Amino acid sequence: MYKPIEIADRIYSVGCRDWDIRDFHGYSTYEGTTYNAFLILGEKNILIDTVKEKFADEFLSNISKIIDPKKIDIVISNHTEMDHSGAIPRLMQVIGEEKPLYCSKMGAKNLKSHFNRDFNFKVVGSGDELKIGDRTFSFLETRMLHWPDSMFTYLVEDAILFSSDAFGQHYSGDKFFDDEIGDEIIPHARKYYANILLHFSPRVQALLKDVAKMNLKINMICPDHGILWRENPSKIIEAYDKWSRQEPANKVVVIFDSMWDSTTKMARSITSGIESEDVAVRLMNTRKWHRSDIMTEIIEAGAIAVGSPTLNNGIFPVIADVMTYIKGLRPQNKIAAAFGSYGWSGEAVKILNNEFSEMKLDIIDEGIKVQYVPDEDDLNKCFDLGVKIAKTLKQKLSGGKDGQ
Repeated sequence: MYKPIEIADRIYSVGCRDWDIRDFHGYSTYEGTTYNAFLILGEKNILIDTVKEKFADEFLSNISKIIDPKKIDIVISNHTEMDHSGAIPRLMQVIGEEKPLYCSKMGAKNLKSHFNRDFNFKVVGSGDELKIGDRTFSFLETRMLHWPDSMFTYLVEDAILFSSDAFGQHYSGDKFFDDEIGDEIIPHARKYYANILLHFSPRVQALLKDVAKMNLKINMICPDHGILWRENPSKIIEAYDKWSRQEPANKVVVIFDSMWDSTTKMARSITSGIESEDVAVRLMNTRKWHRSDIMTEIIEAGAIAVGSPTLNNGIFPVIADVMTYIKGLRPQNKIAAAFGSYGWSGEAVKILNNEFSEMKLDIIDEGIKVQYVPDEDDLNKCFDLGVKIAKTLKQKLSGGKDGQ
């Protein structure tokens, strides 16, 4: 049970914690998640966002600890994805379907499609300002961050930004604010960005520029997942600026799978070659690491090396899964190399290089393929490939000059 918390004067967090969820659209959520919603009391009582449908009863119970839900005058929907809109039909049934429901133009379209209901929609767009009782709200559409309907709501008097899915984390613990949890939350925020928003990095950069132009005072950022940023909201904004720039770092992620350990031996030799050049490296077996954790490592790497055995004239199924996932998130500004073992056909390296080309990664070597079990000469070639990856990365980071 989520205990409602007063986060500012007459403003309450009334959402729900999902302790048990461990997979969110293919993204591992080892510590669950929250569905945050916010109740603002005043001359008019306003609710921002709701929760997943299965938590509707708990959600209404949380609101009831503060006011009778029927006293809610207005609902604002920042984002119509079902983990934030699923409880809207039940809520509107309780408070009265004649009550206004504010959302973006695409938000109204989505909610009609989701629920086949024509609520009392009030469409708002970027720059619109709404005076509701003793509160003033302004709106900023954030299309494709990460749905077409997404928007921010800014409470002017309290300088609070209700940021929908931006600046969130899949985390359900006993801490509710950044100053309570400290830097422990940053890996969760990075994973969230890497697996949900990386694809939209150019839009994130544009949004951050728009927000800077508005010169908004921000005392608190309230995302729809995870902790709230009240002590230092600029910290997560600066992190998003860094992650969305996708600037390469002095780190390589070596990703592999293997049938009879031949590709494993190759991966380890490549890793040793990278380490010999004092470049950070992470070796990740795709059957030991979840795809979303691999993606989280990639976001701060300047290079990836991917190894797969050939199976049925293709790449190994788990590698194919990971490559499809990575490709969909569109990492940029990285160098890449492929390797793998095979029995008689050996297409895996070629297929991996094609995948890199589609992702517009910089392929620095034709790749290494070894038939059956690598011998000492093969492993030396793998070591040399690791050295080449590391040296090329250092050269890139030094602006094209000798990285030694």
